[in-house]
Amino acid sequence: MNIWMLLGIIAMIFLVIFQIAKASEYVGVLKGEKKSREQSNKINAFLMIVFLVLGLAGAWWCNEVLAPETLFAQGSASKEGEQIDFMFMLTLLATGIIFLATQICLFVFSYMYQEKEGRKAFYLPHNNKLEIIWTIVPAIVLSVLVVIGLRHWFKITGDPPENAMVVEITGQQFGWTYRYPGPDGELGKKSYKLINIQNNGLGQDWKDKANADDVSPSKMYLIKDKPVKLVIGSKDVIHDVGLPHFRLKMDAVPGIPTTLWFTPKWTTKEMQIKLNKPDFEYEIVCDQLCGASHYAMRGIIEVVTQQEYDVAMAKLKPNYYAAFPDKDPAASQPAAKADTTAPKTVAMVTKR
Repeated sequence: MNIWMLLGIIAMIFLVIFQIAKASEYVGVLKGEKKSREQSNKINAFLMIVFLVLGLAGAWWCNEVLAPETLFAQGSASKEGEQIDFMFMLTLLATGIIFLATQICLFVFSYMYQEKEGRKAFYLPHNNKLEIIWTIVPAIVLSVLVVIGLRHWFKITGDPPENAMVVEITGQQFGWTYRYPGPDGELGKKSYKLINIQNNGLGQDWKDKANADDVSPSKMYLIKDKPVKLVIGSKDVIHDVGLPHFRLKMDAVPGIPTTLWFTPKWTTKEMQIKLNKPDFEYEIVCDQLCGASHYAMRGIIEVVTQQEYDVAMAKLKPNYYAAFPDKDPAASQPAAKADTTAPKTVAMVTKR
């Protein structure tokens, strides 16, 4: 069934309902006000049941069709994200049960207690027992969900394992910059006062020796099964590092570094095979509206093996050489000398 046929059926249903309502109005004029109200009430009660059935069927159908297309169906790409998925399912279960119970009661009661001859409305102004129940039960359920969420929040924003790698990510309108420590394993100091668009976009303090080997690749490289601590910042407005495949996000605030850590489960190549998508890439999105080109603020994460990571890092030049190109050992090497042993070719010009 294509979308146009479905829309046509929905339009026809609304048209039928409208016509029934108009017919009911005309009948009311002929039979009198009381009869008209009873007839209208009866029709509305019936439509309540129809709406309940169609609504629940529509919700189930949407889930069957669209759920496989969501990131949730792919599974969390980080070990810590598995707990996020668990909390999501727990919240969905609790709210889903309450939603089904309240909606079914709402529409069924509207049908059961429609206006009828000889029936009187029951007025219930106050009931302490009911109020205690619908106050305490939701409070307990929500408290459990909050406690589970806080425990996981403190975990991923706390101290990472000792073997965790460190990656700095900085947002600016409209892109991301990544910085890795070099062989010394330490990120150098930086200051917004030292930012230079031409050769020092992060404001690294070159007086700090730890900056001498820091590198900035064009995309973020992570290692499978190795924890990574992200040090997050911003150069202009508030951004948000969104990692949908890893089920994590964290605000990037100017002047206030934030952190989180996680452990990737699958390499990019493994995910491409798992999803049967050769062009699959882990994405970094900005989850905070940050300006006109917010929609285009996208970064790439490539999860690799330790060997592949070492090869990728070995190809990078420290940011220090971008600021001081004259100190780059590669630039100071003499140019290759011409081979004087090769035979010379003599050009012959023939005069006419």
